[in-house]
Amino acid sequence: MPNGSRPRSLPHRLLVLATGNWLSRGYLAVFALSLLVVFLFPESGFAMSFLLLTAPLSFMSMVLPFGPGTEGSWVVEAAAMGFWAVWLLLCAFVNAAVLGALLTRSANAASPGYRALLPRSPGSPGSQGSPGSQGREGTDEARPASPRSRGIRALLAPAVDTWLARGYLAVVAASLGFFLVAAYLLPDPGFAGIWPIMTTAPLSVVAFLVASPVEWSSSLAWLSPLLFTAGAALSGLFNAVLLGRLARTLRAREARPAA
Repeated sequence: MPNGSRPRSLPHRLLVLATGNWLSRGYLAVFALSLLVVFLFPESGFAMSFLLLTAPLSFMSMVLPFGPGTEGSWVVEAAAMGFWAVWLLLCAFVNAAVLGALLTRSANAASPGYRALLPRSPGSPGSQGSPGSQGREGTDEARPASPRSRGIRALLAPAVDTWLARGYLAVVAASLGFFLVAAYLLPDPGFAGIWPIMTTAPLSVVAFLVASPVEWSSSLAWLSPLLFTAGAALSGLFNAVLLGRLARTLRAREARPAA
């Protein structure tokens, strides 16, 4: 098999997406600048911005047993900090690939490998029957959807048509369900809200700020968890769309050499 047609590994395809266009490279430059701020201005309000830039994956380090705060000998502490640094770079690498997939989506849609993954409409060339007869049958059986509804479905389709996005949405649903049970049924919810914040970051931080004003009247206090849940759900849906587009792009790049 020629080298040009050999299927590339997943890390290589991710590397191409993470460095292949101005959006992903710009994100990596901003991330590098945020790390520089940590060393130059450790007491500033932007010192922890690198965690938001690499969310939601970077927030998982808070629940890992090995990372910042690990106590022991200097070897153990150095290994913990090294592990956390590698994890942080990996999170930035994945986020850059997600952003890179946004700009390569149109190019992949025009490729033969990507078109082979899409279902053919009844009136499209290559489908069974003549285009005219198939178009008439489709019109008789069901009224075509409006352009707006088709656009919304096309926009949200990546959130549910790949196993990666569906698995992420399942995690988001579990965290939101746990939060609602803790907020309305348990006498002390504690820090139940941390789970949906971590799973749907970074936009969930905005939802938390909107749903947590300085003062709530006693008659409207029950509304705050619902507002936060709605905002976190939208944040999770947004992240799922991005993950789905990344999975689509990787699948199209994998199918392209075999076309």
